[in-house]
Amino acid sequence: MKLKICGMNHNPEEVASLQPDYLGFIFWEPSSRYFSGEMPQLPTSIKKVGIFVDAPLDEVLQKVKQYQLNAVQLHGKESAGYCKELKQGFLSFRAESRNHKDETTKQVWSDEFEIIKVFSIKDDFNFDVLKDYEEVCDYYLFDTKGKLPGGNGYTFDWSVLENYPSNKPYFLSGGIGLDSKEKLNEFLKSPASKHCFAIDVNSRFETAPGLKNIDDLNLFIESLESDIN
Repeated sequence: MKLKICGMNHNPEEVASLQPDYLGFIFWEPSSRYFSGEMPQLPTSIKKVGIFVDAPLDEVLQKVKQYQLNAVQLHGKESAGYCKELKQGFLSFRAESRNHKDETTKQVWSDEFEIIKVFSIKDDFNFDVLKDYEEVCDYYLFDTKGKLPGGNGYTFDWSVLENYPSNKPYFLSGGIGLDSKEKLNEFLKSPASKHCFAIDVNSRFETAPGLKNIDDLNLFIESLESDIN
């Protein structure tokens, strides 16, 4: 089971020392966890994810280039066509980079680029909306429907995922914290988790927006590894 820690801002290097699989950086300006400035040096084993909400395509690609992102998470109403254009835009940029005379630039884009499309759930969900995205996204992410596109701090009814019709791996998100351990353990043993690829955590592990509680995250990681093993 992979782990994504989202909402990086004030202490990403500390969080990176815990060796999660993904770190999420929010590029939606209204967010209290909005990231700007210089990206810290992170281990190459950790994938950097840029989170966007209905951003213009050229803006997303500019951030991908600027911060050398490994993945993009789309939290708005982005269409399947948008996702396809985004992938094509990245592939064009990567081809251009590989032809660059600077050897360092060539190596940066050697890995695959992942698109994660977010869908928000409250009480139920019409999985038919996934059909158009099957060929253009690498993962889905299921989050709790709330006032904000993410980071609302509460969970949806995970049993909804018992009706998940796809074979595409997904991220489970929405209000997961230390007190979710028992519920999460039950879910991971259920048929609904068959295609669950990663757990996504954010606001429930903060002392302030964008400032992660390292001790709590460490405890959660230990419990997650224990449950899986």
